[in-house]
Amino acid sequence: MFINKSIDGKNNICGTKIAKYRKVQGKSQRELADELQLIGLDVDKNAIQRIEAGKRFVTDIELVYLAKVLKVSVEDLLSFEV
Repeated sequence: MFINKSIDGKNNICGTKIAKYRKVQGKSQRELADELQLIGLDVDKNAIQRIEAGKRFVTDIELVYLAKVLKVSVEDLLSFEV
């Protein structure tokens, strides 16, 4: 049976990286959501919270926007290194 989760049971592998880069940049979850909305991605603070906690799947479109706002590559967000 195929399970659509990461090894640690989360729904994405980028959430912890997103949280890390956001915190390094001194942004709140709300600030990140606001920045994403300004460039056209409709997400709110709760979506960011769920992504970072690994409780929400992340689409490829969202991943590109997140990388752009956080000023990192998509590959950085998808790497298994922490």
